Amino acid sequence: MEKLRPSKWPTRNGPVVLIIMDGIGIGRKDDTNAFFAARTPCLDRLMAGGMMTTLRAHGTAVGLPGDDDMGNSEVGHNALGAGRIFDQGAKLVNAAVASGSLFGSELWRRLVSRPSSTEAALHLVGLLSDGNVHSHIDHLFALVSACRRDGVRRVRVHILLDGRDVPETSALTYVDRLEEFLSGFVRDGNDYRIASGGGRMVTTMDRYEADWSIVRRGWEAHVLGSARKFKSAREAIETFRAEETGIADQYLPAFTIADGSGTPVGPVLDGDSVILFNFRGDRAIQLSRAFDEEVFNPFDRVRRPDVIFAGMMEYDGDLKIPKNYLVRPPSIDRSISEYLALSGCRQYAVSETQKFGHVTYFWNGNRSGRFDEKIETYEEIPSDRVQFDQRPWMKAAEITDSVLGALKGGLYDFLRLNYANGDMVGHTGDFHSSVIAAETVDLCIARLLPSIAASGGTALITADHGNIDQMYELAADGSIKTEKMTGHSLNKTSHTLNPVPFIIYDPSFAGEYRLRAFSEPPGLANVAATILRFLGYEPPEEYLPALIERA
Repeated sequence: MEKLRPSKWPTRNGPVVLIIMDGIGIGRKDDTNAFFAARTPCLDRLMAGGMMTTLRAHGTAVGLPGDDDMGNSEVGHNALGAGRIFDQGAKLVNAAVASGSLFGSELWRRLVSRPSSTEAALHLVGLLSDGNVHSHIDHLFALVSACRRDGVRRVRVHILLDGRDVPETSALTYVDRLEEFLSGFVRDGNDYRIASGGGRMVTTMDRYEADWSIVRRGWEAHVLGSARKFKSAREAIETFRAEETGIADQYLPAFTIADGSGTPVGPVLDGDSVILFNFRGDRAIQLSRAFDEEVFNPFDRVRRPDVIFAGMMEYDGDLKIPKNYLVRPPSIDRSISEYLALSGCRQYAVSETQKFGHVTYFWNGNRSGRFDEKIETYEEIPSDRVQFDQRPWMKAAEITDSVLGALKGGLYDFLRLNYANGDMVGHTGDFHSSVIAAETVDLCIARLLPSIAASGGTALITADHGNIDQMYELAADGSIKTEKMTGHSLNKTSHTLNPVPFIIYDPSFAGEYRLRAFSEPPGLANVAATILRFLGYEPPEEYLPALIERA
């Protein structure tokens, strides 16, 4: 790998600042769009200024199987930082299932050996939906079918309820599909059943160590079997909904399924095997650590069962988490930050906890550490531990303060930041809070621009995917879907398929470049080469073309 070559493009005296407005896409201009409804005078002015285009941030443009697949923050930041498109988790797992390679490995044989020869169980833990962001129900079904084919008599499924990448109260749809699927194996004399569960935002799927109590609840439900007990997953979900009107699936409490005597039907015991079937890494790392690490301090595990544990994929390539995995993750090399570090470019990355790993780990091609600690600074602002619709401003002001301080010092050539508001608040489905989130981001960008201008720098403003740009589920004719019983509009809590903005703020612009015309719509992976152009470097040949060209 060689240093970047300087370009003959005119450069600026100051830094390049990449502003990622997480979860803010370009949607319909109506009352389904919280971004459109928000008062955003700064962004309105920038988008009307002419130096703006839109980027594809979903589907094949970010390495997902098809263009019906919504983008997400993981693949979005991978594409932004890599400058190229790599096949991502969902696509890689699909291929491994289709080819049968997932079930032909020595690890798979180890996972099924004890449960097929003894009364031990094989446990499958993961997000139960077809959102295709962290997991897919079809992958779960493929694993269950392979268990039966390989003689596993006892399977226990521990379900994490979504309501975030799929409709917010759709859990029973997926539970019923799973129960029906499992019943076919039970009729053949196997003991396959759901053993525990809980909403993903309060059970198991924490990330970046924001709140280890979430993982503890999952451990208690899945491993110890000590969460609140119910006779079935349906009974648990219906009970929780009756106890708290309007609760979304992602916040449903943890539960354990028990038999008539109150005994848990599927705690994880010595001799069992466990597969975490999520393919996305950020919300799978902490549970993997709880199973793998002998010395473990985040919470009291009470007991650590002697099991074979495997993830669907390797979730952290640097830290080798987990120790065992079924599908090799994408190998992303030569990211923009690696090139810049090799070339001596001083870099600064900042976000709050909820998105800190996105501007570091995922941006760097699924690499945890810095490429050069002497010239790279990472700053994490601790996130609040509340539901995000209750504080839709989140930590945007603190992030802005940090960037303003970094600009004042003049120590950095390239700064990148992520405002998490649009995504994290959008996932709650709360329209009014999402409007506040958009207005918060606009206000913070307005605070940044004068300092960027004073430093002689340039700002590039974009997003990693859409979210608050469509806040309601839409029918085929474009009308808002409603609940049959109540007539209320159905909130949309998942990401969208909408393009995202790409805006250039360049106070020194003198007409020397223009937006490039593409035969096919450009995507997030085109941003890296664009950053390099503004920094005065020639993009590597393997990178997708920059979004600008000489006038």
